[in-house]
Amino acid sequence: MSRSRENTPARRHLFGPASVILVCAVGLALLGLTVLFSASASFRADPYFFIKRQVIWVVLAVTAGWVVSRVDLEHARRYAWILWGAALVLLVLVLIPGIGVKVNGSRRWIDLGLMRLQVSDVAKFAMVFALAHYCNLNQRHMASFMRGFLIPAAGVGVTAMLIFVEPDFGTAALTGIVGVTMLYLAGVRLKWFVPAVASALLLFAVAIAHNPIRLQRITSFLDVEANRGDGAYQLWQAMLAFGAGGIEGVGLGNGRQQNAFLPEAHTDFIFAIVGEELGLGFTLGVVVLFTIILGAGLVHLRRAPNLFGYLLIAGMLLMMMLQAIINLGVVTGVLPTKGMSLPFISYGGSNLVLMGVIIGVFFNTQRAWGRANLGPDRRLTEVAA
Repeated sequence: MSRSRENTPARRHLFGPASVILVCAVGLALLGLTVLFSASASFRADPYFFIKRQVIWVVLAVTAGWVVSRVDLEHARRYAWILWGAALVLLVLVLIPGIGVKVNGSRRWIDLGLMRLQVSDVAKFAMVFALAHYCNLNQRHMASFMRGFLIPAAGVGVTAMLIFVEPDFGTAALTGIVGVTMLYLAGVRLKWFVPAVASALLLFAVAIAHNPIRLQRITSFLDVEANRGDGAYQLWQAMLAFGAGGIEGVGLGNGRQQNAFLPEAHTDFIFAIVGEELGLGFTLGVVVLFTIILGAGLVHLRRAPNLFGYLLIAGMLLMMMLQAIINLGVVTGVLPTKGMSLPFISYGGSNLVLMGVIIGVFFNTQRAWGRANLGPDRRLTEVAA
């Protein structure tokens, strides 16, 4: 009898791809807290400046993830349009002086008193959730131009454009890529994407050409050493950090880059601090953990019983992994400098809570799919293949 109880769906949902993802996420979060504690040492007035705030965000992320894991997504998706609409309103409000907080020339946050909300994180989640719902409702029409491509692509475009004008080019690009990929997986014909993607790329090129700061980032990236004192300063300091860390690292608290040499060391460039203080083993460990998360997510994806679940998990997984890939690419010099946090590790609250919500979605679907005891639909299997 005990064996049969252990095999019931209610117990099986505790052990699966979502559990693997959670273990990896916990490992990354603990590493982030450790490095943040080291980085806080430079704030002599309060050596626990970063870690105290990050612990609060971790608690909020865990709470949000648990709540999402218990929600009935089939019922909640009835309100997908309200969620997406509210997110678009927030994206408009953040552009209004006096409501949106301007930092380094960009309006991306709304001040809530005790914390700041980066509204693009809310918008990304809302878009994925609503888009998965829309494609499921219009599954038979996804090959048509109007209902299959134009209407959902317009929603993705509006969301990405509002993020773009903050300005936040990187997050806008990530949002667009996630949305387009979801539509492609839903069965939208590839020929519709060609003019849309070409137009978006042209818009990005024109915007970068007319923005001296971002244009300088591109040109500096092409010759880091020649621009190490100007446009490529951050990337050059990150490379110095990796070189100083070597295989074993210089030890926690012994790194020099966090002491104002490397701007945004505890946020966008925290991976460089990991390399400097903890060495090659830990940097490779970060890459391995994200690779495991990707593998577990793909395994879970193929178990989806319907198009909504398939696209929801695909979108969430893409959102997490693309952000990680962009951050790692920027810090290691593979991609031009772009301010984007490293999931679970970088200091910051909104994105950490978003990652907690994503894990909650994985656990939610793992439990629901196990309870329903459904296998993947043949059409979805063909799409995934």
